[in-house]
Amino acid sequence: MKKFRKVLDGLSSSSPGGVASPSCGSAAGTPTAHAPTPQDIHVQETLVSENFQICKTVRHGFPYQPTCLAFDPVQKILAIGSRTGGIRILGRPGVDCYSQHESGAAVLQLQFLINEGALVTACADDTLHLWNLRQRRPAILHSLKFNRERITFCHLPFQSKWLYVGTERGNTHIVNIESFVLSGYVIMWNKAIELATKAHPGPVVHLSDSPKDEGKLLIGFESGTVVQWDLRAKKVDFRIYYDEAIHSVSWHHEGKQFMCSHSDGSLTMWNLRNTARPIQITYPHGKILKDGRKESCKPILKVEYKTSRNSSEPYVIFSGGLSYDKSGGRRPTLTIMHGKAITVLEMDHPIVEFLVLCDTPYSNEVQDPYAVVVLLEKDFIVVDLTQSNFPIFENPYPMDIHESPVTCTAYFAECPPDIIPILYSIGAKQKKTGYSHKEWPVSGGTWTLGSQTYPEIIVTGHADGTVKFWDASAITLQMLYKLKTSKVFEKPKAGEGRAGELVEEDPYAVQMVSWCPHSRLFCVVGISAHVILYRFSKHDANTQIVSLEVRLQFDSEDVISPSEAENNPCFSDPSSHSPQPPGSPGSGTQDSLPCLKVKSRPVRMPPGYQAEMVVQLQWVDGEPPQQITSLDINSAYGLLAFGNCNGLTVVDFLQKTILMCMGTLDLYGAADPYQRLTRSPRKNRQSTSGLTELSDNQVSMDMERSKSPTSDHVNGHCTSPTSQPCSVGKPRITGVPEGPRLTRRGPGRPPFRKAQSAACMEISLPVSSHTEGGHASRRAMLQQLHGVSMYSHDEHHTTSYNWSERESRENSFSRSRSSSVSSIDRDTKESVTTLQFGESYGRKGDALPTACLWVGTSLGVVLLLPISIPTEEEERMEEPITMGPSGTVLMLKGSVLRFAFLDCGGALIQSPYEVWRDPNGPEDPDRPRRRKLINFSPSSSQEACGDGHLAVVCSEKQAKVILMPTQAVLFTHNITESSFLLRADVVSVCNSVCLACFCANGHIMTLSLPSLRPLMDINYLPLTDLRIARTFVFTNGGQALYLSSPTEIQRLTYSQEMTDNLQDMLGELFTPIETPEAQNKGFLKGFFGGNAQTFDREELFGEAAAGKASRSLAQHIPGPMGLENMKAAAGGVVGDLARARIALDQRGERLGELEERTALMMNSAETFSTHAHQVMLKHKDKKWYQL
Repeated sequence: MKKFRKVLDGLSSSSPGGVASPSCGSAAGTPTAHAPTPQDIHVQETLVSENFQICKTVRHGFPYQPTCLAFDPVQKILAIGSRTGGIRILGRPGVDCYSQHESGAAVLQLQFLINEGALVTACADDTLHLWNLRQRRPAILHSLKFNRERITFCHLPFQSKWLYVGTERGNTHIVNIESFVLSGYVIMWNKAIELATKAHPGPVVHLSDSPKDEGKLLIGFESGTVVQWDLRAKKVDFRIYYDEAIHSVSWHHEGKQFMCSHSDGSLTMWNLRNTARPIQITYPHGKILKDGRKESCKPILKVEYKTSRNSSEPYVIFSGGLSYDKSGGRRPTLTIMHGKAITVLEMDHPIVEFLVLCDTPYSNEVQDPYAVVVLLEKDFIVVDLTQSNFPIFENPYPMDIHESPVTCTAYFAECPPDIIPILYSIGAKQKKTGYSHKEWPVSGGTWTLGSQTYPEIIVTGHADGTVKFWDASAITLQMLYKLKTSKVFEKPKAGEGRAGELVEEDPYAVQMVSWCPHSRLFCVVGISAHVILYRFSKHDANTQIVSLEVRLQFDSEDVISPSEAENNPCFSDPSSHSPQPPGSPGSGTQDSLPCLKVKSRPVRMPPGYQAEMVVQLQWVDGEPPQQITSLDINSAYGLLAFGNCNGLTVVDFLQKTILMCMGTLDLYGAADPYQRLTRSPRKNRQSTSGLTELSDNQVSMDMERSKSPTSDHVNGHCTSPTSQPCSVGKPRITGVPEGPRLTRRGPGRPPFRKAQSAACMEISLPVSSHTEGGHASRRAMLQQLHGVSMYSHDEHHTTSYNWSERESRENSFSRSRSSSVSSIDRDTKESVTTLQFGESYGRKGDALPTACLWVGTSLGVVLLLPISIPTEEEERMEEPITMGPSGTVLMLKGSVLRFAFLDCGGALIQSPYEVWRDPNGPEDPDRPRRRKLINFSPSSSQEACGDGHLAVVCSEKQAKVILMPTQAVLFTHNITESSFLLRADVVSVCNSVCLACFCANGHIMTLSLPSLRPLMDINYLPLTDLRIARTFVFTNGGQALYLSSPTEIQRLTYSQEMTDNLQDMLGELFTPIETPEAQNKGFLKGFFGGNAQTFDREELFGEAAAGKASRSLAQHIPGPMGLENMKAAAGGVVGDLARARIALDQRGERLGELEERTALMMNSAETFSTHAHQVMLKHKDKKWYQL
């Protein structure tokens, strides 16, 4: 705990960009008696570096690019491997664990050590890993790297410590699971096939031991050869040759016959009594054509052959096998054959793998299948086999996050406690029906609700316009409520001009959201430059949606005369910016029209979030509106503000009017800190892009920004990635000659082909900014990050292109961005990058705080707009609100990212809000409904230092703490020089507040408030794709999240306290369960058909019998944690099993030794007794002196 006193008397006048004087004196008026000075600020900061630690907590969603599947039938846990080396282990709800191979190699196969709490993974880098699952975070115990052969298939028999490994060369090796070393016992491919066979049989695609005799190993080769190998005799029992390639093999539980699936869509049944030919060949989906030929079918990739007690008919379940003629128009299928009934289940995505879940882990017992787990490329389902219509189980995991690509995220911790139950009750009515009524079969592990839990909600926006609310409390994730924003608009119909062109697009994609959990107001920004305001209601309603249209693109023709500007500085009447009349030169068919059409008829809305108002930006001069880059809403003020690279719009959603619509230059008033250079007039109005010029007045309408005085120059190049954030022209590819450009996009074509999905953005970003090429790539990332379309006037005919194409074009652009060049760039626009409503002081001389809108721009400028709001409710609904520029201008380096307000004691000041009331609730005539406002004024939270508050402003380069109303800069911290921030949030941690930052170079940093003292700086992850940049968000309680893959959300904590408590919050993967006993076969069945001879694998595969394997064949690698991991191994599964066996052997040896010693002692005693008796007889008659 550190108490400090900060005094700055004119000291910060030397700070960069010191537009606001930090001195206590007031340049605009005499300070009030209650206004605090820097000397009055005394804050006790409690946060220290020891309070922070980065740790991943849990990963939600569907495993990205899955490859394989495994299930433990006793523990009832399931594992999924992925192409990126990840392993996802699932049990009952709450038991969800993610682990990652350091190599990142794809996981080819998974094998559980059934009921032993261990898992074997085979990876594409030909390495086997043994994972210990008896700890909450699994760890690798051993690894075995094959050097000369590639692994293709693995098989681990139940209750065995010997793993069979098939390779690409056709050989089969055996690995001891306890020591993770190779046995000297090898089944070579040339011994498995006949000597007369000249062709190589191909890789091993199947290994399994016979249910009838564990000493018989069935080996399937890709070419169609199947061999049964006698492990004891080291010879082949039989060989099967088939013309078609084999994909899988499945035994009947009695071990007398097995089934194979083939590449021609056929299933063959083989009996061990006669292996010369199959006893049955079937083409389940192939028909016999008229000419007698078989219809060609696709391969059957896997087949499962299972028997059931309740039916004499077995289950035959397989994937694939459709005829080529039918498969073109049909989706991937899973076929279930039970007797004469054939059921074909169509899937939405290709099948990766499936498993049949059975009651018994023993392969030689009746299997009794009860479910089928189907792993698809983008989904995960479980089919109930016990019901005739084969319904699917309701999935308790959040596997549908990516149902539509995620485009934005928001994270809210410490929500009001009643918000989750009410959202759940409304969302429960949206759930689908027809699920199986049985319990979810993957029910292993244990999980208990942690002690430190509080309501948390994650909101995801998607490319199809849907918004999903998720309950994220206690590190779980559960769907609460789903909102479809597309229902507000009319459906585009083909052939109807603008609408027809949007049919193939994602016009409803969600770009950003703003939510007030207290007032339950919800605001959505879409990619078509539209804003939708929702109110929450428990009752359904039939309402008319209010539609407002705004023209936020200013040209020289749109300039208002000085007299008009003086009389109406706020431009409250949007009609004053009327576009050119239709038919005038340069006007297109889209002028004055928005991108989408709002439903004009009354719309019936179910309980939940109901649309109240839609605000849309209009097309101008045949060009679409620029996408919205910032948004804020305040329920207490009844105001909504949003901005883009052209200007700012403020909407009064209580009166349903446009309050302000101003270009960015107009917001400065007379306090513009930049010098303006004249620009050459454009030659053709028809060719103007969506980024038309801003206008201030007749003098400055053609003026443009010169270099920013806060730009950071290194080696003569401007390294600020946002000094030209919005309208730098699309870079030209070197080597392409200048000349007339082809019209690739019509005048009415919107500048987006696909939604800016955060799930599919990948772009390489250089961290250093000391090279010219770095500017373009960072600028490209920021353009995509803020959702700003970039088109130059002279290159307005651009085509839509995907992100990989954009990456190559942006990175190929390289030129100097020094001050001399930036002053003549044609299309520099100043974006409104962040907005914040709150109680503050618009001017230095203000005595009392008033409602204000803080505006941050891409050039590092902070503007304050005071707002005059009527206090009485009746006046509020009728009297107009006035607001306008105050002349207050503050400066920072880089684009402004975040505002926050603290009182003079260092506590966070929340924005005012209106207490929620149901807009459609029944009216009470005795108690008229009135608005109830909660106002967190700076003056209400402090007394010692009088009125005033601290404003925290963070840009992508630096952070400042400013004392209001004097506007003295108390603290300044340059966060990064070589990189830039992507995200910054003021959050509460450990009963205090701090500034959390995520940098483009992958660093996560925290700074104390208000002193901006660095507390943590950790290189968390390199920013390799834009998806992380667009979705990374901090929240209270020391938590954060981002989209780690297109289908998964990764949550992390930067709090040491939560890191320490994480073990208690995670679920247990392993639960001690007794292994079920094998069924008693009965005397006759066991005598005639059973396996009378015990099979000791140790005797065959051990070093004493088989010798050592070649050292060059495979290399043993201990666990990455060294001694600590070895201790874990000693206390883990295999160690327990080995110790138990060793203890049993030692006990037997000791008992044997004891018995031998007892026998020796008895013999010795008898000998001693005999000798004693003989001595007595010899000397009994002698006198003592004769002895």
